[in-house]
Parts: sequence; C-alpha cells; structure tokens
Amino acid sequence: MRVPGSRSHPGCWRWLLLIGVAIALTGCATSQPATSASRRFVFERDTFAYANELVWEYHYDEHGNWVHNRREPKPDYTHRCFVVARAAKQFFKHARFDPGQPVAGPATYRRLIRKVVSTSPRRESPAEKKIVIPGYASLRQFSRAQEKILKAECGGPWRSYFQRGHWRMIWPFSRHDQERMAAELVNDLKQNRPPVVHLVRFPALTINHAVLLFDFSETEKEIRFAAYDPNSPETAATVTYDRARRTFTFPTNFYFPGGRVDVYEIYRGCLY
Repeated sequence: MRVPGSRSHPGCWRWLLLIGVAIALTGCATSQPATSASRRFVFERDTFAYANELVWEYHYDEHGNWVHNRREPKPDYTHRCFVVARAAKQFFKHARFDPGQPVAGPATYRRLIRKVVSTSPRRESPAEKKIVIPGYASLRQFSRAQEKILKAECGGPWRSYFQRGHWRMIWPFSRHDQERMAAELVNDLKQNRPPVVHLVRFPALTINHAVLLFDFSETEKEIRFAAYDPNSPETAATVTYDRARRTFTFPTNFYFPGGRVDVYEIYRGCLY
C-alpha cells in the first residue's frame, strides 16, 4: 500500500485509528503465540511471482522534487501489500507444495487458498497438518501458473487498510523502540520466523508499506535485513538498521525517495 504526497489527513487517520483499535480489541482473545518454523524462508521459493501494483508513478522532477502521476493504464491489483506479505507468511507456515501430484482444477485451488489465508500467521502448522497444494513445487511456481485465482482469493484492499496493527503508527517511535525492534527482528529470523513489518513515516505519508523480512547480516555498524517487497517480487530489497543512530533506512526505489523509516512488526500478537 502506498499513499501519495507528504501531508497527513487528520480526519481520515482518526477514523482509521478508531477502526483499528476496535479490530485489535476484538482479536486479542483468539490470538496464539508465535512458533519457530521448521525451515528457512527462501526468496526464490516462498514468494509470489506477481506484484502488488501502484496507482501512482513516482519520480524526481527537473527541480529535484519527488512527484507523482497517475499510472496509465489503470492497474487492477493495487493496495494489497499487506495482503501479499501476510499471505506469503501464511503459505510458508501452513502449506506444503507437492509437484508429484497432478495439477488440480480451479475449484480445488480456490478451496485450498481460502483455507491457507484463514490460518493464523502467528503460528506454524505441524508437518502432518499442513495444507497440501498439488501440482506445483513452490509458491513462486504456483502463483505464476494460478495468478488469477490467487489474486481473487487472498483478500481485497480492505485487508490492507484495516490491518489491526495500524494503531501503532500514530504513536512516536523512540530510538530505544527501534533498537529493541531490531533485536526482536533478528531473534525472529534466528528462529526461522520471517516477520512482516510495517514501514512508516507518520504523520508524513511518503511511505505506508509492508514487507516480509527473511534474512539478515550483521556488522559492528549495521544490520542489513533482506526483504521480500510485494511491490517488487523480482529481487530482494534491503532494510538497514544503523546501530549508532538506532535508525532504520529503506533505499530509493520506484515508489519511495529513500531515507529513514520507522519499523514495527505486525501479525505477531493480539494487538498487531
């Protein structure tokens, strides 16, 4: 999900906050603790082949200003970065692909996809209870062949707008908060739990986006998190944490001018 411009809209955000709090409170009773995954998330295997498209095109103009224009022709699969990132995590935790079985029909795949996306991203199914997807070796292969069905069944844009963890973005992010978050993300990845994180600059709306982290590397100065970006499924992105500044950054790309972002994990607890 990506919102153009850099100014906030107080009335809209107050309304979204109230919705988010209501959703959060109704979801706490049924949330389950996260569990370690049995294997590592592999970018070439565990990601979707198609992209969450953008309504706008972004670029620097001749004066160095970051500007946007409406994309033409109008894309038909937009505002689903949270949907795609969450679904990738759900398939990773709850599905098993079996290329040895024959390819099934549309009705079978619709039923299986619905079953996967109705599971909790906060835990992992045991091997014997994983949902078997016949005819394909991986999510990447499956989504390349069955793109239309997956797009229709994984969820609409409302799942991005009404993700219950959105309430967190309105509260300040201290450097201590971000230091703690970096440590928690590293711990998640050490236990093969790929976290989905929300990248924000609230109240500015230069970025409002979800990515899934699947690996990391460390030096004395920084932690580099490898990320699956639903907007750009061809190659992995990088979210960098600077230890001295206790700050995350996201590089310049086709929809973000680059720079500092605030980061918090979602789909991890009853309020997220």
